[in-house]
Amino acid sequence: MSAPTTTARDTESAAIDLDSAPSSHSESPDVCGQSMSHATLHDRTIAYYEWAGTGSAYLLVHGIGGRASDWHKVIPELVNRGHYVVAVDLPGHGASGKDRGDYSLGAIASVLRDLLDYLGLNKVVIVGHSLGGGIAMQFHYQFPSACEGLVLVCSGGLGVETPPWLRAATLPGAEYVFAGIGSEKTGNSLRWMTRQMGRIGIEPQTLTPESLDRLRRFGDRSTRNAFLATLRSVVDVTGQRVTALGKLEAIGDTPVLLIWGAHDPVIPVSHAYRAAQIIPNSELVVFPRIGHEPHIEDPVRVAELLSSFQHRVERTHEH
Repeated sequence: MSAPTTTARDTESAAIDLDSAPSSHSESPDVCGQSMSHATLHDRTIAYYEWAGTGSAYLLVHGIGGRASDWHKVIPELVNRGHYVVAVDLPGHGASGKDRGDYSLGAIASVLRDLLDYLGLNKVVIVGHSLGGGIAMQFHYQFPSACEGLVLVCSGGLGVETPPWLRAATLPGAEYVFAGIGSEKTGNSLRWMTRQMGRIGIEPQTLTPESLDRLRRFGDRSTRNAFLATLRSVVDVTGQRVTALGKLEAIGDTPVLLIWGAHDPVIPVSHAYRAAQIIPNSELVVFPRIGHEPHIEDPVRVAELLSSFQHRVERTHEH
C-alpha cells in the first residue's frame, strides 16, 4: 500500500483531543484544531478538512443533510494513529457550494475524485455513512484503482426500504415543510422537547445535538434546495430508487467493512446482512443498542474498526 503524497498543506501530527467538538453555529467550524480549506473544482466549490499523516489515507463522506464535522469524534482517533485523513462537505452541504448543478451519485463521485487529484492522493480507503455509503460504492464503480477499501456505515444503496418520512420528503411541496422545520421557532421547540424528555428519563436518541443542528440548517433556502435535489436523485415515494444490489459482486477482491446499528431506524440492518452475503471480501460488524449513526454514538469503536480494517487492506494488496 502506497503512502499518500505529502503536500504543502501538511500540519504537525500532534495528538488531538477527542472532545474538541465543533461549534454548531458555523458552516465551517474548526474540527480537532483544524480549520476548513476550500477548492474550486470545475466551477464547484468544495470545502474539506485535511490532516496529514504517514499512514494510509482515509476519505470520510457524510450522509445526506450532514457535513464533514459529523466525523469529529472519529477523526482524532484516526489521526492519533498516524492516518492521513480527509473529511469533505459534499456538494450542497455545509460550506461547499450549493449551486443548481448535478447532485447524482455519479456526479458527486467525480467531484471526490477531482478533490483527491487536487490533494495529490492516488488511493484512499473511502468511508461513507448513509448516502455517503452509496457515494462510496459509486466511487469504487467509477474509479476502482483509486479505492483501496470500502467502509459502509449504515449505507444507502443496499435495498429499497426507507422510512415513510424520507419518502414523503420527495413529494412536491416538501420545500415549504422543510422551511418550517428549519425556522428558529421550530428549533427552539425541538430543543425544549428534548430537555423535557431528558427530565423524565426518556433518552431522545433521534434528537441528538447533531440532528438538531441538521434541522436548523434547513432555514437556509439554498441548503434546502440542495438537500432535496440530492434526496430526489436517490429516493422517491416508493423508497430507494438507486441501489447497488445488482453490482455488489463486481466489487471483487476490494476489502469491504460494513458497520451497522442493530436499531437503525432509517436503513434496516437486514440490508447489511444481505450485502455481507453477496460482497466477496466483506466483513459485517453490527453494534447492539446503536441506531443510524455509529460514528457519533460509538466513535471510539468505529475508529478501532477502521484501523484494524487497514490490516485487511494491506494483506489484500500484498497478494
